Amino acid sequence: MCTSLTIQTTAGDQFLARTMDFAFELGGRPVAIPLNQHFDSVTNADGFDSPYSFVGTGRDLNGYIFVDGVNEHGVSAAALYFSGQAHFTQQTKAGKVNLAPHEVLMWILGNVKSTAELGERIADLNVMEAAAPLLNIVVPLHWIISDKSGSTYVLELENDGVHYMKNPVGVMTNTPDFEWHLKNLSNYVNLQPGPHPSRQYGDMTVNPFGPGTGASGMPGDYTSVARFVRTVFMREHTDAVTTDAEAVNALSHMLNSVEIPKGVKMQDNGTPDYTQYRAYMSMDEPAFYMQPYADQTITRVELTPALMTAEQPTEFELKTTQQFRLAN
Repeated sequence: MCTSLTIQTTAGDQFLARTMDFAFELGGRPVAIPLNQHFDSVTNADGFDSPYSFVGTGRDLNGYIFVDGVNEHGVSAAALYFSGQAHFTQQTKAGKVNLAPHEVLMWILGNVKSTAELGERIADLNVMEAAAPLLNIVVPLHWIISDKSGSTYVLELENDGVHYMKNPVGVMTNTPDFEWHLKNLSNYVNLQPGPHPSRQYGDMTVNPFGPGTGASGMPGDYTSVARFVRTVFMREHTDAVTTDAEAVNALSHMLNSVEIPKGVKMQDNGTPDYTQYRAYMSMDEPAFYMQPYADQTITRVELTPALMTAEQPTEFELKTTQQFRLAN
C-alpha cells in the first residue's frame, strides 16, 4: 500500500511525492541511471532501451528495478499496488514493447518527455503477466505520472482495457480504481479547515468545540480509501510554498498523516506493513529526495551532467540509524 501526491510551488516548480508502504523489505536506495542504457526484460530476450537519464528508488537484482523516479526532462512517476483490479496480457505481441508490470516505470522514465507523449505511446505497450525478481509474483500495479508543466495522469490496466486518466486532485493510493476514489470524495464535501458554524436544535444552540472541528468525520485509518480522502484534504488546504526546500518540507508534513509506523498495521501472517520510505521528486531541478524509515534525514540526489553521462548507474548509500544535528 502507498500514497502519492503532487504539489506546485508558487514559483511554478512541480513535485511528486510518495510513501512506499510494504511488508516485504524492498531494500531500495537512490540510483541514477545514465543516458542510453539497455534494460533486460523478463518478457522477451530483446529487452528495451532507455535513451533518457533518470534518478529514483532502485535496486540491482541482476538488473535494476525502479518503483519511482524523475527523468532529465522533468517527467516523474511512481508505481503503486493495485491488488485485485490490475489486469495484464498473457503473451507477447509482435510490434509492441512487451514489458512486465515492474518494468513499466523504467520504460516511462527512460522514454518519454511529457505526460502527453506517454498518452500518444501507450498503444505501443503490451504489459504482460510476468513475475518480478525478489518478490517472485506478478506485481499488480498502477501508476501516477506527472511532468513539470503540472499535468498529472493515472495509468490503470484493467479487465476492460487501458485507462489513462487526467488526475484532477493530484493524489493516488491503491485499490479501488481511481475513478471510484474520485466519486467517493462526494461523501466528504463537509470537510473544511475551519470550524463549522453553530447550529440551532429546538431551543438549544450547539457550538463547535473549536478549531479542527471542520475536519470531523475525516477517516483516520490506513486503508487506501481513508488515505486518499485525507491526502486530498491535506493537499488542498496546506499553505502554499515558494521554494523547493519548502515544498519538500510541506510534502513531508502532509505525508505524516498517512505514514504507517511499524506495528500498527499487521498482515495476516503477523508481519508489519509499514512505510519503508518517502520519496520526493522535483521535476524542475530535476532532483530526487529520499527519506527512509530508519533515518528521517532527507537524502538529495541531483541529476547532474556527470551522473547522466557516467559509464554505469550510480548508487547512493542510506544510513541505517537515525542521524542528528549535534548542537553541543
